[in-house]
Amino acid sequence: MVINPGHIEPGARSFRTHMSASTPPGDATPTERLNKLRQTPAQRVLSQPAVDPRARDQQSARSQRTRRTVDLPASTHRALDIWQREAADRLGVARVTGQEVLTALIDQLLVDPKLSAQITRAIESRR
Repeated sequence: MVINPGHIEPGARSFRTHMSASTPPGDATPTERLNKLRQTPAQRVLSQPAVDPRARDQQSARSQRTRRTVDLPASTHRALDIWQREAADRLGVARVTGQEVLTALIDQLLVDPKLSAQITRAIESRR
């Protein structure tokens, strides 16, 4: 038996003929997104709601995310991986990501004065 996915055998019907009778007739119509792509640039500008540019800038600044990276010794990286797997087991989830860990740690650091003081002392002792 030879399988050639690029070859259509004689007598094979096109995809359209495999659509069942229960397929709604509206499935053949273009989506709204495609209709907007077909508009001329002038039509697109007219159909978009007016937005105050200052409000848009403030909203994008609030939702913008900034990446931070951290370099860890191999042993610390392994220990964190182990901790993440154990935390996932305790939570009953498949995994806990490093992103989740760092986000939770930073959130706690910024709201807990005792933790903030502890971290400040730890940084000072490492210098």
